[in-house]
Amino acid sequence: MLRSIFKNGAPLLALAGALITINAYGAEAPPIRIGMTVSSTGSFALASQSGARGVEVWVKDVNARGGIDVAGQKRKVELVKRDDRSDKQMVTRVYEGLVTDDKVDLVMAPFGSTLTAAAATVTERLNKFMMIWSAASDQLYQQGFKYIVSGTQMPVSKMLDASLGLADQLGIKKVAIVYSDEPFPSGLAEGGRERAKEKGMDVVMFERYPKGQKDFSTLLQKARASGAQAFIPTSYEGDLISMVRQMRQLNINFPYTFMVYASTPQFQAIGKDSDYIFSHTNYDPAINWKVNAGLDREQFAKAYTEAFPKAEFAPDFQTALAYGAGVITEEIIKKAGSLDASALKQASMDLSDKLTVVAGPYAIDERGMQLKMPFPVVQLMPGKGLVTVFPADVATSKPVYPIPAWQER
Repeated sequence: MLRSIFKNGAPLLALAGALITINAYGAEAPPIRIGMTVSSTGSFALASQSGARGVEVWVKDVNARGGIDVAGQKRKVELVKRDDRSDKQMVTRVYEGLVTDDKVDLVMAPFGSTLTAAAATVTERLNKFMMIWSAASDQLYQQGFKYIVSGTQMPVSKMLDASLGLADQLGIKKVAIVYSDEPFPSGLAEGGRERAKEKGMDVVMFERYPKGQKDFSTLLQKARASGAQAFIPTSYEGDLISMVRQMRQLNINFPYTFMVYASTPQFQAIGKDSDYIFSHTNYDPAINWKVNAGLDREQFAKAYTEAFPKAEFAPDFQTALAYGAGVITEEIIKKAGSLDASALKQASMDLSDKLTVVAGPYAIDERGMQLKMPFPVVQLMPGKGLVTVFPADVATSKPVYPIPAWQER
């Protein structure tokens, strides 16, 4: 037996040496575990899943490049996904589990301000860094959270600047705003009202409706009776799809209708009812930032197709926001050389105004609120899809205004 061992000693020693070499160059380096929740059901499901695909494109690209350099050591990324069912009570339990049971190093936020605020109460208590890709509520950034950063989502108070800028250019004087009783839609509505007033517009209707409402006929009739030229409902995709269908059924039309989520493939999938609706996006062939971190728009589109060849929907602005947040997370980790929450937050500040990703330029204040990432206005044109119409420096077509009556389409 001894003779056999010594006889084969050279190969054994070579194998041992190879194993030592492999271990020395990264096999022992644990992956960076990043936790996040995705909504399988509920009002946030479509947007949440769209964002999750963006994060997955980033993870796949990172790992294909050998991982992220953390203090001179390459570490791959392991994405730990859990379901939150669009439920903020479930979010707190799941994020607690991600940190205490799954031992994640940091987290990506869930979709939206409602769920992100719930998750942040947990991650702050457990000293974990949270990268936000969709929560835009100004209130979220006023609560004193130390370790949150909005990588790509501009604050809700500024989100309707471009759409109301176009409305002002078109000569609109009367605006009706209705909104769901949730943080993001409420903040969007408040910001829109202030911007409209600044531009000398008369907000002839400003009304909240309860979450879960399905029949919008009374609200729509009231908006029509107000004489509004612009109708701006601030809600999530499901509500907006229901509204536009009920508008057609009731033969209610406005010269200018703006819906934040009308630019998503899911909204466009409803067909002709979506025609002429104004929306916004930062992911469009006409919008090509000079990217210095991550993939540019064309590269990202190719990577998305390769990662999800059978995806029901193409990438949208939420996919781009989430992917961009992943890229910024990578740069922050490299800059920090650590996964400590304080070090990551400091690195995020150090990189402010120095990165541009597929979703646009990155800049934050000390609270972690995003200061840039603008959204140009688009319009859904029959036979053309999304067309950028404002501002002039990225517009590819003039807007169709007023929107044709239903019977004239």
